[in-house]
Formats: sequence, structure tokens, C-alpha cells
Amino acid sequence: MDSKSHPVEMFFFPYVGGGHQIPMIDLARMFAAHGAKSTIISTAKHTLSFQKSILRDQQSGHQIFIQTLQLPDNVDIADTDMSAPPQTDTSMLQEPLKSLLLQCQPDCIVHDVFHRWAADAIDNLELDIPRIVFTGNGCFSNCARENITKFKPDEMVGSDYEPFVVPGLPDRIELTRSQLPVFRVIQQHMRKSQEKCFGVVVNSFYELEPAYVEYFKKELGNKAWLIGPVSLYNRNIADKAERGKKGSIDEQSILSWLDSKEPHSVLYISFGSLARLAPEQLLEIAYGLLASNQPFIWVVGKVFKANGKEKLENWLPRGFEEEMTESRKGLIIRGWAPQLLILEHSSVGGFMTHCGWNSTLEGVSCGVPMITWPMSAEQFYNEKLITDVLKIGFKVGSLDWLSWNMEPRAAVGRDKVEEAVKRLMGGGEEAVEKRNKARQIGEMAKRAVEGGSSYKDAIALIKELKDRQKTNP
Repeated sequence: MDSKSHPVEMFFFPYVGGGHQIPMIDLARMFAAHGAKSTIISTAKHTLSFQKSILRDQQSGHQIFIQTLQLPDNVDIADTDMSAPPQTDTSMLQEPLKSLLLQCQPDCIVHDVFHRWAADAIDNLELDIPRIVFTGNGCFSNCARENITKFKPDEMVGSDYEPFVVPGLPDRIELTRSQLPVFRVIQQHMRKSQEKCFGVVVNSFYELEPAYVEYFKKELGNKAWLIGPVSLYNRNIADKAERGKKGSIDEQSILSWLDSKEPHSVLYISFGSLARLAPEQLLEIAYGLLASNQPFIWVVGKVFKANGKEKLENWLPRGFEEEMTESRKGLIIRGWAPQLLILEHSSVGGFMTHCGWNSTLEGVSCGVPMITWPMSAEQFYNEKLITDVLKIGFKVGSLDWLSWNMEPRAAVGRDKVEEAVKRLMGGGEEAVEKRNKARQIGEMAKRAVEGGSSYKDAIALIKELKDRQKTNP
């Protein structure tokens, strides 16, 4: 960075849901580490989840700041527990954001696509502030979604479970209608927000999905910088342990438990911050784990309570939790878990995941093969990337896309759970091959951010904004 001139000033406007807020915070911290002046725009309540990491960065000499949007005393976005769904209305932030931009006029603003009003609001200010979009997805899922929208192959099959091939993609990708998102309105907003933007920042890296990066840029016409995996910019234990929220079990207890296990022997199970499983499904998972006889850490998230009366204890086999605790065979975590710390531990040999993009990337960057259990959003697309393109995972057999607020059911039985666990963790030739490939991709991810493709893309974006700053003083 030229010391005689002002650093590039970048504003970051994250969404309120954890799956989008967490990587955006990492993104802002990453650009600050590269010499930009990063400012995160949020509300007072939402800053509580990341202000400690920002303070640590400031103490390290990075130019990173938090700008709190002022709201009336009786107004706030209700959801502050990291599980805001895509439909959450954030339009109350529109006027405070516009006032801030009029006052400060940064060199760019990176905004989350789920702030559905943000593109028009920023463009209509006519301040000539480059608007950069963050979608929270990778290139593969964007390419699959766009080609399904364009070619409509799902309309050519006779039933919801008859497979069809997504046309035009570099690989043969088969899906069914039952696996497609129903949030077409949100997809339209995503497409619209990218129409007049300066470009798109993507939390991915070139070596992970090279054919789809090229397709995303050339065939779909997107100007894009791939700068991930941004999770790898969390270097110390405090950042990893407190990323998103403080864990419900202290990290030392978890690490001590993991230290007692053999290398690659533990299965980590988590379905993200938004998914709500039916109590009956939890029961099937528990019985499947028992039958597999495999050590595990299971993060039990939100349980779907149809009548508000179910208790989690009623949906685990009698004595299951006590037996797992006493035998140290399994560790059950209710609430938030330090996922990065767990995945990077040498005892972890597999990850049963909902295929959210953050979890997918975190599994990839830690070199851990996966059992894929997609449920919602673009997760069925991500499953295809993991299992069919990268070939670092096994499908558990999930077939139906469900919205976060739809009543779930026990869609995957205990036999399928047991089979998938044994297949990945049993040490067979196919499992060893996937583990080796996952480890190789994990090494590629680290190289990408440590001077490789993602590092270069981040520097290239800063330089482009710097050059623009010189021509528009």
C-alpha cells in the first residue's frame, strides 16, 4: 500500500443471519489484514457477536472499525441469535445506511444480497460508490441455479423424484425437482442485485471449482474476485472459539475430549444454525450412531416443536446421553460449537453436514471428508459439488428440499445413517481415497490464502479500488 496516499476504505454491510454474517466479518478482517481500511456496518445488538475479534485485530495494528447504525429506541431486528432466515426484513436499516454513505462516501461498499433493498437504495444515491455483492455461495451453485432457471430441465420430467441433467455445465450433474429451492423470489432478488454492481466477491478459491469459476465469469458474465476460504483468516484459538457465538461448552473441554481419541476416528455432526430437525429424526440419528459404534461429536441444534411441548430428552434413546458421556464414546453439544477448532483437530476423520456453504468450505479447508445431508437453500447443489465433482464425500440419501419453517419429518432412517457412517469412517479403500483427496484440497485452500490465488484476487481488488481512487480524487 502506498504510504503517501490514503488506504482504500471499504464498507462491509453483513446480513443478520449467522450463515452470512460470520463470513462477511471474516471478509472485512481479511481485507484489513491486506492493508485496506475496513468498516463493518451493523446494529448495536448484532455487533456483540464479533466485537472482541475486531478489538484483537485493532490491537494487532489493523485498520478495522465498527460503525453502528442508529435506530429508534423501540425498533430493532428481533433475531440476534445467528438464525435469521433469508426473509428477515432489514429495511429499517435503509435510512441510517443512506445517511452514513452520504456522510462518509467510502471507496466501495460490500453488501449482502439478502438485504434485498440495498442495491436500489445505494444505486439511487448516485454517489458513484462501487457496490460489490456478497452472495454467501460458491460458483458451482450459482452456475447450477442459473442454468436451471434458463433451461428449465425440471419441467421436462414426469415426477418430483425423476432425475434430470442440468444443461450446459462442465460436469454431468443430476438433480430432482424435490431437491430444488422454492425461494424463486429470493433468487430473482439475487440476480437483480448483481445487474448493476461493480462486481461480486465469492467465498471460494479457484482451485476448488476452476471450471465453474470460468463459467461464472465468462458464460454468466460476472466480474468476480474469489477470496476464500475466509474462515482461514481466523488464526488464533480465541478467534476460532468465539467465531459467531461463544460455544455452549468451553473449548478446552472439547479439545481435551478430542485429544483422547485416535487420529481420524471421530465423526463430527452438525446441521448449521438454521436447520430444525424433527424429534423423530434425532432419534434415527442416535440409533444410527449407536449401531455404527463410531466416536462422535454431535451438535444438536434447534428442534422443530410442532406443538411447543416436545422436549429433546424424549427423542433420544433412554439412557443414550448418559451412556455416551460415561463411556466417552460420544460428546453431545447443545447450542453453539467452535466448529473450526473441532474440524481442524487431528482426531476428526469425517463431517456429517447439511452442506451449507460455510460448513462445506470449513470441512474442505480442514481436509475432512463428508457425509452429505442437504436440507434447504442451495445445499443440494453443494452436495453435488462435494460428492460428484470433488468426490470427497458420501450421500446419506436426503431427497427433499424443506424451508426452515416447514414441518420436517424423519426423512433418513437409522439404517442409512449407520451405513453412511461406516462407509466414511470404516477405513475401506474408497474412504481412504476420499480422505486423501480431501487432505490435498485442504492444502490447496491454505496455499490459496497464503499468497496464492485468493490472496492475489484480494490484492487485485484493492489495487483496482486504489486506481479508481486516484482517478476520482
